Amino acid sequence: MTPMLVALAWAALVGLLVWALHFLYRRPPAVSLTRDLPASGFEGTRVPLRLRLNVTARLPTRLVLEDPTPRSVVPDRAPQFAAEVVGTHQAELDLNLTLNRRGEYVWPGATLRWADPLGLFWRSAPLPAPAALQVFPGTHGLLLPDLLRPLLSEGRLTPSLGLDDPISLRGAREYVSGDPPGRIHWRLTARTGTLTVRELERMAAGSLTVYVDTNGNDVYVDSAARLAASLIREAGALDLPVAVASSAGVTPSGTGAGAAQAALLHLARLRPDPGAVPRIPPTRSGGNLIILTAGAGPQLIEQAMRARATASRVSLVALPEGFYLEPGESPRRQWSGLPDTVRELERQAGVLAGAGILVRVLRGNQSVLNLSA
Repeated sequence: MTPMLVALAWAALVGLLVWALHFLYRRPPAVSLTRDLPASGFEGTRVPLRLRLNVTARLPTRLVLEDPTPRSVVPDRAPQFAAEVVGTHQAELDLNLTLNRRGEYVWPGATLRWADPLGLFWRSAPLPAPAALQVFPGTHGLLLPDLLRPLLSEGRLTPSLGLDDPISLRGAREYVSGDPPGRIHWRLTARTGTLTVRELERMAAGSLTVYVDTNGNDVYVDSAARLAASLIREAGALDLPVAVASSAGVTPSGTGAGAAQAALLHLARLRPDPGAVPRIPPTRSGGNLIILTAGAGPQLIEQAMRARATASRVSLVALPEGFYLEPGESPRRQWSGLPDTVRELERQAGVLAGAGILVRVLRGNQSVLNLSA
């Protein structure tokens, strides 16, 4: 046999082998992927993830499986498998996920890549593995009660709980610097000649509704969502019926894990909505309403006045852009003044207090944890 024929024979043999590899490995091996992870978690925390891979391959196969996480959900190492398998193969991978940003994430399917043992022909195909992850806003932790108590009610805690109106008259005392003007007892002051204020008893609120005004930027909405989540979480620990509302709607008011989870999921889905018309839902009789806003416009104040008809207390908290600090943030210089709407809100604070709407505006580099100041 001549060298030419030998070369042709070998070329034909190699070509046949290549064609056979191309033909035999055109279909993927049987692969299933399952993810074990919590259905929800809080922003800034870490949650465990376990990936389970089951492979059945009739032929020796080189396999690579990549399972990218949703954006803002960061794994501590790459979630992928790489192996050479034949027959049945099982593998597990344990890792942790850092939840960097609130939101509701749909986990994309994984990508399966496989090839013959020589690695000549690589193919890829999507591997459906549907999963979802709810990331709730972070909370302010153990400092929260100092923020929550003055917003829920005032005065001294009494043994009587669950009254329709959480504020009742306890007595009168001499005015002390820092007392709200709305508490001044003008009739007694005129009679005695000494500036006197009413002293109030504090009773447990009937319920708590937090309304988040989404008319602002991303930074404000994130901060408002964290503050609202902090209030809801602590109020739930006090067995108060809780609800969250925004221009997108309102969650069912109630106690227990179901109502709290619905409220937190509503906050996770919040997005800035410039120009949104505020729609504060009717508040349960005897309940408290806390309104979070970046700049209270006339429509929001009007809505707050209407809500006061049924709510025992309405607290309007203004978080002007650049004028508040998140927990752990360092002070920064202020280059601009308060928005005109917030300045107007401060001018109206005394009148609103007389109508039962307490106004708190964060000024300068004030922390959101110092709203009671």
